Amino acid sequence: MIKVGEYNDLTISRAVDFGFYLDDGKDGILLPKRFIPEGAKVGDTIRVFIYHDGEERLIATTQKPKGVLGDIVKLNVVSVTPQGAFMDWGLMKDIFVPKSQQLQKMIPNGSYLVKIVLDEQTGRIAATEKIDSFLSNEELTVKELEEVSLTVYRRTDIGYVVIINNKHTGVIHHNEIFRNITSGDTFNGFIKKIYPRENKIDVVAGKPGYKKVEDETTKILRLLDENNGHLSYNDKSDPDEIYDVFGMSKKTFKMTIGNLYKQRIISIEKTGIKKLDTNGQNQA
Repeated sequence: MIKVGEYNDLTISRAVDFGFYLDDGKDGILLPKRFIPEGAKVGDTIRVFIYHDGEERLIATTQKPKGVLGDIVKLNVVSVTPQGAFMDWGLMKDIFVPKSQQLQKMIPNGSYLVKIVLDEQTGRIAATEKIDSFLSNEELTVKELEEVSLTVYRRTDIGYVVIINNKHTGVIHHNEIFRNITSGDTFNGFIKKIYPRENKIDVVAGKPGYKKVEDETTKILRLLDENNGHLSYNDKSDPDEIYDVFGMSKKTFKMTIGNLYKQRIISIEKTGIKKLDTNGQNQA
């Protein structure tokens, strides 16, 4: 069964002058010649994205859209009509946002957070700015310490509301933010705490627990190797400088270098940290 607005693995059934037809169990779906992968031939199975062309026919492409069905993404408006706005989502045909699905009047070149949906009346892919109705914390599909995908939604007094896995909402608090973020930014994080009474969720960017230490350990050791075994940062360094250089909070940095120090892999000195040799001595 063909999934509109998603990637499909389809078999090339026949070739024509203007492209390939892919087997959909019916008359076939056209993959225009410009999108045919090099070396592809009849009988091959290829991964394509399926959507409607300007004449409302299903069409295939090997282009990658900025979002697929169900995704919440920030897109730019390329044109506006009395009926709605067209947004660039990375394909030849722009995605449409009906006027009724806009929270405010969209303007050309404006950027807006939208959800990619399937129009129930036409069966075509469209977008809506009315995201709240698709988000719910009533039945959670996540648990504490689980790694998740986060999309920044809006700023509040205590931090930022974020969208979790395109399904739920949570909060990343100001004291857990170590770089500039804005609506539409996406990054990985994890569930820090779930409050069962109301199913409110606190989230943090990055990875939880030991995985985070292991990842950051590798990064610090790599930077040490790239800088002759010495880095001029230690547990007394400015938090902003640590984040700019290492991409981690000072708390994580201190935890990581402390772990390396206990293993006698580095020494911590007034001038920074130094990598030790296999005998526990400073490298020359």
